[in-house]
Amino acid sequence: MTVPTAKSECAMHEGVEHTRKRKLYSPDTDIYETGDTVIVVADIPGVPSEGIDIMLEKNAVTIRGTISDPVPEGCQLGYTEYETGDYQCRFSISDEIDGEKIQAALSNGVLTLTLPKASPNRKKITVHAN
Repeated sequence: MTVPTAKSECAMHEGVEHTRKRKLYSPDTDIYETGDTVIVVADIPGVPSEGIDIMLEKNAVTIRGTISDPVPEGCQLGYTEYETGDYQCRFSISDEIDGEKIQAALSNGVLTLTLPKASPNRKKITVHAN
C-alpha cells in the first residue's frame, strides 16, 4: 500500500551534523494510514522519553533518539556483544497533515507518532439559474 501522506527517508543522513562520535541507526519503521490519520511506528529500543527529539519543519518530521551507554557507575566495559548507538529518521509529509495536532507516545521502546489529517476545506457551491 502506498501512503501518499508520509514518505520515509530514514536511511538518508546527508547534510546532518553529528556531534556525538557513535553509530547512528535508522529505526525500523512502519507507516499506517486510516481515513483521517497517518500512524508512524518506529522501533527505538533503549531510548528514554527524555532522549527523544521530534521536530516538525516545513513538510518534514525528524525523529532523533539518544541513548546513554548502560555501564554501571564505577565500572568499565570489558566485553560487549552489540554496539549501542543513536537513532535518526526523517519523513516527508504532505499538506493534508495537521502539524499542530501531531502526537507522540513511547512504550517499551516503540515510538508511535499520530499524524491527523487536516479537515478538508470543501464546500458545496449551489448553482442558481436565471
